Amino acid sequence: MKERILYEDNHLIIVNKRSSEIVQGDKTGDTPLSEMVKEYLKETYHKPGNVFLGIVHRIDRPTSGVVIFAKTGKALSRMNRLLQEGHIEKIYWAVVDTLPPEEEGTLLHYISRNRKQNKSYASSVEKPGSRQAKLSYRVVGATKRYYLLEIRIFTGRHHQIRAQLAAVGCRIKGDMKYGYPRSNPGGGIYLHARKVAFDHPVTKKSVEIIAPAPVDALWNEFASF
Repeated sequence: MKERILYEDNHLIIVNKRSSEIVQGDKTGDTPLSEMVKEYLKETYHKPGNVFLGIVHRIDRPTSGVVIFAKTGKALSRMNRLLQEGHIEKIYWAVVDTLPPEEEGTLLHYISRNRKQNKSYASSVEKPGSRQAKLSYRVVGATKRYYLLEIRIFTGRHHQIRAQLAAVGCRIKGDMKYGYPRSNPGGGIYLHARKVAFDHPVTKKSVEIIAPAPVDALWNEFASF
């Protein structure tokens, strides 16, 4: 765990999640990242009893990258407020098989979530129960077969990036749920939470955290971007 910690102080701990991990416990019964971090804190600081750890935000299981946890209740409530007010910048990398309509632009959709399918659908028109979703993107790299997009999200909808990119014909490599024809070994997809930036909830100092992408042949081709 120690080598995956991107930032830690008395208030926050920020971890680089692997694509196979869940952030919070679910019906699978698999050990979540949150419990791994608690165990790390307990062992490292010799804490008796239960360890407090607040989950500031989550990313999808097949997605890798930055996850923020709070070590105190005060930090959690303040980070939640920053998140709700849009004061945490979140940047993702996505490897897709098709160029988007323009080299850079903004996508605005209405997201409808189907809980039975655990899937979201992006529409250009508002539908009953849908919620507005907004992201901006730019093409920052290319290989012979794939394109690297840098994405900033302005809303935090369920499967937002995956659904919005699928709606414009850009399929994330390995994401069969949203139209890519084949899965990747291990079930992960090429979507990576690359960066977060915010003002620290206690010290008020500017914090910018960048998570290295997973190490494999394709990600390595984009490593210099």
